[in-house]
Parts: sequence; structure tokens; C-alpha cells
Amino acid sequence: MCEICNHSHAHLSRRSAMLGIGAALSFAALPLVRVRADQAISLTPPPNAIHPGEALKRLMEGNARYAANAPNERDFSHGRAERVTAQYPIAAVLSCSDSRVSPELAFDQGPGDVFVVRIAGNFVDDDGLASLEYGVKILGVPLLMVLGHTNCGAVGAAVKVVTERAELPGHLPELVKAIEPAVIAAHARHPSDLVAAATEENVKLNVDRLKQDKPIVSEAFAAKKIDIVGGIYDLATGKIGLL
Repeated sequence: MCEICNHSHAHLSRRSAMLGIGAALSFAALPLVRVRADQAISLTPPPNAIHPGEALKRLMEGNARYAANAPNERDFSHGRAERVTAQYPIAAVLSCSDSRVSPELAFDQGPGDVFVVRIAGNFVDDDGLASLEYGVKILGVPLLMVLGHTNCGAVGAAVKVVTERAELPGHLPELVKAIEPAVIAAHARHPSDLVAAATEENVKLNVDRLKQDKPIVSEAFAAKKIDIVGGIYDLATGKIGLL
């Protein structure tokens, strides 16, 4: 091999080495990102990454179908395997435990579409709030709804406690105590139907509480990442009216 070739080869080797060292230093300067084996990196937005208004529209269109007794036909086995590893609900609903109220049916949604938290009287307590926070922070729901209903037994019991000083057994007084502020607020308006007025007031008070609950829900609401609404389910018609 000629002297010129040897010189050129040595020059390229030194240059390659320097480039390699520079690349290594540049890589070392980058922040270290740890990715667990069970975490998948995807650039595709999740199916529930939609505007809160679109989520509400889907729910109310579904309720219209339900009330008209014309729900979508579904194969409930479809997508079952995919739902084992992930869920993408479009809304989280705080509903009463009343057996006559089923949010998934009332909104004509399928499995994985609605994240439901249920408690008699549909009020926010710490456990329910934690579940809703999970829906917002982890599942990415764009919409929260507090859903009351007509002829609510829990609200009716709270009305009797406030107006008649009724005594309730077991742990019922603790549950009713959370609804009493709504009854008192409604009673001040002297409505013709105190239970109906208190039911609406209870929904409004809990919507307001969610908007102020820190840090997760209130921050997401302030940033307009989510919306928080209230509604009343009519047992007789199946229709849901927004408040």
C-alpha cells in the first residue's frame, strides 16, 4: 500500500474516532428516559382524545336512542380481547345506586365507553372523588357528569330528615347528611315539589364541588381539558335533561 493511502487511511480513522466520541458525548448529554417493559410508546391519540362537547353529544344522542327504544345493535363480544389491556371511556358518570338507573343503558353506550361511579344520592365523597380523578388523570376522560334522577329515595330520605326530623337506622344518617345541604338550599325557594327541587340542587352542588376539587379535577377543568355537567334522568320517560 502506498504512503499516500496509509496517510489517508490514518486520517479517516482519526476522524471517525473523533466523530464517534462526539456522538457519544452528545448522547450522554440527553436526559435519561426510563421506559418500563410494560409501557408502550404510541404516537397515536387514544380513541377518547376528543373534545368534551363531542363526548356530551355522543351521550345525549345515545340517550335519545334509548328513550325512543331504538338502541344501537351491538355484538358485546367484539373488542373484548382488546379491552383486557386498556379502556378508553368518553365520560365518567357519578350516578345514584338506584337499580332503575343504568348509565350505560341510558346513554346507549357499550362496554368500555362509560366509567361509572355509583353511590346512593349521587354525591361526591372522598372515595368517589378518587375514582373520578383516576378517570381524568389515568383514563383521560374528557367529560364528567353528575347524574341524578327523579323519585330518588336517598333525596327523599334527606327531605324527611330536614323537614320532619326523621330518624334513620344504621349508617343511613351519614349518607343523608351529605345530601342535606341541597335540601336546605331547595327548601329556601319554597318549591311545590321539594324532592324534585332538592334532586336538582344536589346535582348542581356536586357539579360545583367537582369544579373546585383540587388538584386533579379542578386543574383539568380550568385548563379546559374536561367539562363537568349535571343531568337528571326521568324514570318515567328514560330521558335525561341537562341542568
